[in-house]
Amino acid sequence: MSGAVGIHFYDEKNISDLKWPDTEYGQYARNYLLPLLLAPSVEQYINNVRTRLLVVTVDGVPLPVTVNDEEYGNSYVCSPYTHFVTYAREELALLGNRPAEAVLGGLLSGIGSLLRRVHFNRVVQVNNWLVSTNLFPPVSPERLKQLMQVLQQRYPLHVLICRSLNDATTGPYLTAMREQGCKLIPSRQIYLLHGSGHQAAALGEASEAASVDADEGATGRTSQPSSLQKGNTSAGHTLSLPPVPAKARWLVKRDRALIAKQGYVVCGPEDMCPEDAARIKELYDMLYIDKYSACNPQLNESFIHAAIVTGTLELHGLRKNGRLDAILGFFARDGVMTAPLFGYDTSQPQKLGLYRMLSAVLIGIAAERSLLLHESSGVGQFKRNRGAVAELEVMAVYDKHLSLGVRMCWTLLEKLLHVIGVPIIQRMKL
Repeated sequence: MSGAVGIHFYDEKNISDLKWPDTEYGQYARNYLLPLLLAPSVEQYINNVRTRLLVVTVDGVPLPVTVNDEEYGNSYVCSPYTHFVTYAREELALLGNRPAEAVLGGLLSGIGSLLRRVHFNRVVQVNNWLVSTNLFPPVSPERLKQLMQVLQQRYPLHVLICRSLNDATTGPYLTAMREQGCKLIPSRQIYLLHGSGHQAAALGEASEAASVDADEGATGRTSQPSSLQKGNTSAGHTLSLPPVPAKARWLVKRDRALIAKQGYVVCGPEDMCPEDAARIKELYDMLYIDKYSACNPQLNESFIHAAIVTGTLELHGLRKNGRLDAILGFFARDGVMTAPLFGYDTSQPQKLGLYRMLSAVLIGIAAERSLLLHESSGVGQFKRNRGAVAELEVMAVYDKHLSLGVRMCWTLLEKLLHVIGVPIIQRMKL
């Protein structure tokens, strides 16, 4: 087909033939993907991810594609079953309503059995970087559609999935997938914050608490210019978010002030060394694996060591007397940044405020660089209080070439999520 022109597939056997683009993105892709591709298994870097990783180039631009058949114990980054059944069952506890938990738990168990029968995890995922949020490469939406067509021919028994889509930051890609005939399955509620809305706070000019109430009470609005909230995101899409309220800027300034008050210093990538990898993993595990869920990608020391050495994640942390107590790792693309690595020492007293301090560091980086901060999901009220806005994220699912049973399962899931899942998420501000 004509769309296949300029689309090439690489695996561990022919990856040496790939000429990685001499661009910032091309070198990033090489540093990130090559070790994963050449490893005996991706599990060497992410403990709970078993998948076949490929690199596909579209007009010379490389992006990762993952292929799975079952692997029901995988992290949700490769397993839709884990995302919609296993992880969802864990989060029922957040409802605080035992009768509702019992009913919905039974519903999930029944759905889970049905999904296994139709090989629900037999999927190919496009642009899957194996982290919570996939930022998009410099590939046009039209070419992404053509890649989906090529994948349909190459994997006729697999569902095709593209995660991390939303109207605000990936509007053109979302439109392209809709035109392709994909189902748009709600996956989570994310939070977006443009760093420019906190630039005043980053420069130490945020309003004091006394003036916050007066400012909002007098006008019903905030004094932050809306123009600071505009920017371009994926595929040249223009984004405009509401202004960040003055109170939100004051809260971030207060959180930032805790760093010196508690005796911490901020350390950047130049202060990180390979010997920190074990402690960084421990901090990430404390929050994302032990406190949140083992369904999250279990990044191990090899992954973190590679990130330190190659810079695939820009690492910033908080140290006290030389001890690293909090860490974040982010990457940025096309004006958007996201931090798939985030953790702190949860054994420290909550009143110490490590989460608040580390979040203030992350927001400060977004402010300094005028980037849109994609804050992923969770801790919704905390993020809203600091100026983030909620956006529904979906995954595009193409299943038209598959059996009626497979298509019916995805359709059922789509309807249940719109009728039950999304209202719960939005009502509880998750």
